[in-house]
Amino acid sequence: MWAPDIYEGSPTPVTAFLSLAPKISISANMSRVSMVGSYGGTLQQIFFFCSIASMILGAVAAMAQTKVKRPLAHSSIGHVGYIRTGFSCGTIEGIQALLIYIWIYASMTMDAFAIVPALRQTRVKYISELGVLAKTNPISAITFSITMFSYAGIPPLAGFCSKFYMFFAALGCGAYFLALVGVVTSVIGRWAAGRLP
Repeated sequence: MWAPDIYEGSPTPVTAFLSLAPKISISANMSRVSMVGSYGGTLQQIFFFCSIASMILGAVAAMAQTKVKRPLAHSSIGHVGYIRTGFSCGTIEGIQALLIYIWIYASMTMDAFAIVPALRQTRVKYISELGVLAKTNPISAITFSITMFSYAGIPPLAGFCSKFYMFFAALGCGAYFLALVGVVTSVIGRWAAGRLP
C-alpha cells in the first residue's frame, strides 16, 4: 500500500525505475527457475492466489484516486498480477506470454513516465486538470492518451495484445478462473485508466 505514496513523492525517474526494474528482474529470475526445473503445485497455487489478489487490489484501488501518479501506482500493482498469471500457468506458453507482456509493459511504462514531467511543467497534478495538457502540449496529450488506452488494454493497441496472450495462456493451462478474474479486473482497470486520457 506504500506504492502510491512513493510514486507521488518521488522524482519521476526514480518512480519509473521503481515501476520497471523489480518486475523485470523478478520475472527474469522466475522464468529462469521455471525453465531449469518445474515448481510444484503448491507454488503454482501461491502464484495463482497472489495473481488474483494483485489484479483485484490494483483495479479497485485505482478507481478512488484523484492525482495523476497514484493511478499509475495502482496500475503497477495490477500489472504484477497479470505478470504472475504467466507463472501461474507453469507452461512454456505462460512464460512466452509473460515475456511478451513484460516487453510491452516496459514500453508503455517508459512512455507514461516520459510524459509525466510535461505534466509537472504545466502544473497539472490532478486528473481533473488533464484538459490543460491538450491545450498547452497536444502531442504529449495524444501520446499520453494512447499510452493510457494501451495500459487499459483497449484493442488494437499493444496492451490489449499482451493481455490477450496472457489470458490465452491461462486458458490453455486450465486456469479458467484466473483468466476470468483477469478479464473482469481489466475491464475495471479500463475505467480507472480511461479517466487519465
